[in-house]
Amino acid sequence: MGVRLLARAENREACDVLLLAASSVLAAGERIAGARVPVHTAASRDALRFEVGRVAHLALREPAAGLPPMGQCSEVAGELALDALATATALAHEGVVDGIVFAPLNKHSLRVAGMQEEDELRFMQGLFGVRGFVCEFNITDALWTSRVTSHVPLREVARLITPEAVADAVHILDTALRRAGIARPRIAVSGLNPHAGDGGSIGREEIEVIAPTIERLQRDGLEASGPWSPDTVFIAARRGDFDAVVSMYHDQGQIAMKLMGFERGVTLHGGLPVPVATSASGSAFDIAGRGIARADGLQHAFDLCLRMAGQAMR
Repeated sequence: MGVRLLARAENREACDVLLLAASSVLAAGERIAGARVPVHTAASRDALRFEVGRVAHLALREPAAGLPPMGQCSEVAGELALDALATATALAHEGVVDGIVFAPLNKHSLRVAGMQEEDELRFMQGLFGVRGFVCEFNITDALWTSRVTSHVPLREVARLITPEAVADAVHILDTALRRAGIARPRIAVSGLNPHAGDGGSIGREEIEVIAPTIERLQRDGLEASGPWSPDTVFIAARRGDFDAVVSMYHDQGQIAMKLMGFERGVTLHGGLPVPVATSASGSAFDIAGRGIARADGLQHAFDLCLRMAGQAMR
């Protein structure tokens, strides 16, 4: 997928591209994709050379035991991914790069390799030294989502739905949408319970937490509304009634977004100093190594990251 993205001349000409990968990983990607990426390979940061139409390639360390099997979780695969993420974060922190795009990775492999955080977003948050709320945005075409909770067990979700967490999820989404060019974002906030609690008969989080928080956000000038019933809010959003939806937990928004555009979807990590984006399609172990993965989502991630990095540099 990454090779297909970088094999397109228009992408290499749109900006200075730096590829972080072990040389064996790049070679394997080229073999599977049936394409070549023109690169200047460097063994150190000081030797990096950028040229229009050619990718600067920083060769990361090679796995001692060779490349891991494809389509499987493994410690080696997780180590390679963590090494690339950590290097990219360091380069962004130093101002060498203005944005980061990565191909889909497997969170279990990251954990097997030693990651202690909830996910790669929180891993990068720690490396950047960012405090406060961070969030994954999922984007399909013009529709964005954020969520109050993310990669946590469902049994923990209800206690994590607090006024502060709901407000943070709305604020961070509003800021990102403005940065992406929407002057006054229209944000729908989902309820937690079926039918948004049905007046309190199926839970009181909407009455006691979510609705009062939305009212406070409206007084602060944000165009937020809700709480909307989780099973219908995306129908209105797809119709164009909203620019974005704030969901309460991972699958509440992810299932709807992936049904609306699995191949086109983008995941953007919000709250970090630079835009960090990937495709929303996942690592697709079932087709690993077959050369049939589509790069549409990664292309959209690249385009979004390029646009947002350009805004930040102005």
